[in-house]
Amino acid sequence: MARYLRCLRTSVFSDSSPSIAYRNPKIGLPTVQNRNFLIGGRCLSSGSYVSEMQKSAFQGNICRLIRNEIDYELNHSPPLQSPSSYGPFTVEERHGEQWISLKRKYGEKEDIKVEATMFDRSVPTSKSTRTEPEFILHITFVVNISKGISGESLEIVCSAWPDNIEISKLCIRKGTNSSPSSYGGPEFEELDDELQDALYQFLEERGISDELAVFLHRYMKNKSKFEYVRWMESVKSYVEKN
Repeated sequence: MARYLRCLRTSVFSDSSPSIAYRNPKIGLPTVQNRNFLIGGRCLSSGSYVSEMQKSAFQGNICRLIRNEIDYELNHSPPLQSPSSYGPFTVEERHGEQWISLKRKYGEKEDIKVEATMFDRSVPTSKSTRTEPEFILHITFVVNISKGISGESLEIVCSAWPDNIEISKLCIRKGTNSSPSSYGGPEFEELDDELQDALYQFLEERGISDELAVFLHRYMKNKSKFEYVRWMESVKSYVEKN
């Protein structure tokens, strides 16, 4: 064994190659000495260099996939410019948020504010099958009607389906400091039928009707696409950071 090692040292160090190596007699494979690489102003070992290369490839693949998705969305059905009004309402877009606001004055005293979510749930339709389910999208919106400076307001929680609205609940809010334990009244469907009809007419006179449901669904479909593209661009920008 000693003579074998002496011969091995002689053969390795007499090699004309500039690499410095030793041979493991158990496996007979050369092991190259660890080398350093200068990458981006940093001195990295060979192991770190491989790791950096793998990380760069991983980031590049993510960015490529996101770019492809953004290009597809923008080329096939790009988001449109959102309208700034609906009838007597002004529309306040909230970029990066899941809400929009609609505001108007009604008569001399009433200030009306409608806050609507993006699509927040869905229900299957009667046309759904096991292999091809169909869904109806749902939007929640809250109507707040205030008069003067008393701080009180009538708050009506509604649902917007693709072509109609439904009232879920209503209550009186006594300013922003209302106790969450305050009695908020019964569920809307528990009210007398004639009273329910009168409340729908009350909202319709203020521009809150089935046509608003149609507008909100069209608006939120466009907003969903806009926010999706914006979100992908934000993710891509973050991944590209060193």
